[in-house]
Amino acid sequence: MEDLVIRDAEVVDGSGEPSWRADVVIDGGRIVSVVKEAAAAGCQRPSAMRELDAEGLVLSPGFIDMHAHSDLALLRDPDHSAKAAQGVTLEVIGQDGLSYAPVDDRTLEEVRRAITGWNGYGDDLDLDWRSVGEYLDRLDRGIAVNAAYLVPQGTVRALVVGWEDRPATPRELDRMRQLVAEGLEQGAVGLSSGLTYTPGMYAGEAELTELCRVVASYGGYWCPHHRSYGAGALEAYAEMVDLSRRAGCALHLAHATMNFGVNRGRAPELLALLDEALDAGADISLDTYPYTSGSTTLAALLPGWAGEGGPEAVLRRLADEGTAERIRHDLEVTGSDGCHGVPVEWGTVEISGVTDPALGAYVGRTVLESARERGEAPWATARRLLLEDRLGPAILQHVGHEENVRAVMRHRVHTGGSDGILRGAKPHPRAYGTFPHYLGRYVRELGVLSLEECVAHLTSRPAARLRLPDRGLVREGYRADLVLFDPATVAAGSAYGRPRALPTGIPYVLVDGRFVVEDGRRTDVLAGRAVRRTPV
Repeated sequence: MEDLVIRDAEVVDGSGEPSWRADVVIDGGRIVSVVKEAAAAGCQRPSAMRELDAEGLVLSPGFIDMHAHSDLALLRDPDHSAKAAQGVTLEVIGQDGLSYAPVDDRTLEEVRRAITGWNGYGDDLDLDWRSVGEYLDRLDRGIAVNAAYLVPQGTVRALVVGWEDRPATPRELDRMRQLVAEGLEQGAVGLSSGLTYTPGMYAGEAELTELCRVVASYGGYWCPHHRSYGAGALEAYAEMVDLSRRAGCALHLAHATMNFGVNRGRAPELLALLDEALDAGADISLDTYPYTSGSTTLAALLPGWAGEGGPEAVLRRLADEGTAERIRHDLEVTGSDGCHGVPVEWGTVEISGVTDPALGAYVGRTVLESARERGEAPWATARRLLLEDRLGPAILQHVGHEENVRAVMRHRVHTGGSDGILRGAKPHPRAYGTFPHYLGRYVRELGVLSLEECVAHLTSRPAARLRLPDRGLVREGYRADLVLFDPATVAAGSAYGRPRALPTGIPYVLVDGRFVVEDGRRTDVLAGRAVRRTPV
């Protein structure tokens, strides 16, 4: 007797083809039978130990979050409803070139401090791993949803070169190549870069090309947060496409947006660039979130030179009056590389979280609003926050354009990624709402995508990029990572004023054939594991 039969579901199978009604039978964590209504007419219907009536619900593969920042949240929060309640059954972490493996004791401490605004400092966890394989083993003890990992290029550079702005020596480059290879051999699916974040931004094209050649030899992909999403964005995209071509490496463009005033209405130019490369045979994909504002840390806006030497060096520079004035000039007049070459507009920079509760009054306000209330210049407010919270503040940056968001999500290689930062008192609503927001807002309300198209973007396309042969489709023999949702009511509950509200219209989510969400409530099941690279 099989474990479960889901009866009379409207199956949107992830292929992009029209939906159909079926009974779907699950056993041992896999789909063992898909009986279409027409094929079942006049014959005995399948049975199982448990039956679930799915009348009125769509059954689809579980959603794959191609850009997640749950590296510590998966360990810290077994419930993890932020993603499980959305129907996410797999997250790709290790993003933007900074994460927690491979490291030594020194590098781990530096990285913890550098990305406190993304993941918290982690002092509530025993960070007892050092290699990629050890980190994946830690995930295998049981997590809410599955997770795949990208080797973070910035962390690798910090481990080998340090936080200095200089080219790697030949010996250092060899060591970095070795570490990337070891991470891939231990199960990572590719390499990420954060080329507006220190120290990854200090790597030149030659260095990145050599690392990408290693990735290509293992059948992985490169996922860069490239050098600018503002001034020079198109040139930055072109650099990534050209570099990946030279390396022979598959390319996945992280949160592929066109932001800031200089890029209003310019998404078609980006898509034309990508189409030209795709038509010439390039292997390219991308992800986006369905919102106009971005989210990062306040420290990320600083110029790259200010980050040289690591987090403690940044704090020393901020504390020095003369150096702090130089930082201000780069931010407000020149346009720092950390702010994508665009002079910062403090009225668009909203503090979304702080590490020190004593600074909580700043959360939910822009830097400009807090500065006016205090009767001081915005830079004075931002500088104080960075120093007093030791680089901990997270921010929302309201710099996007709706027409660009819609244009990019229609593209043939688009996938969904939340880029969700889960820390802070007022996180970006995308962390809790990306996938139902696609289905509710952009499918049902606006018709930007059909339901079948959208599900393909969120399931089979990312599974293909990850080279997962048994995920991303409703097929016999595939993993039973599935979601059941009501197409008439599915919607993000989260919004800028209520960022942690859970979605509606997603009553059932299964990971490995087990209910992690049942009747709209999170169960205590921890069926997620590390999803390791499929060997070529």
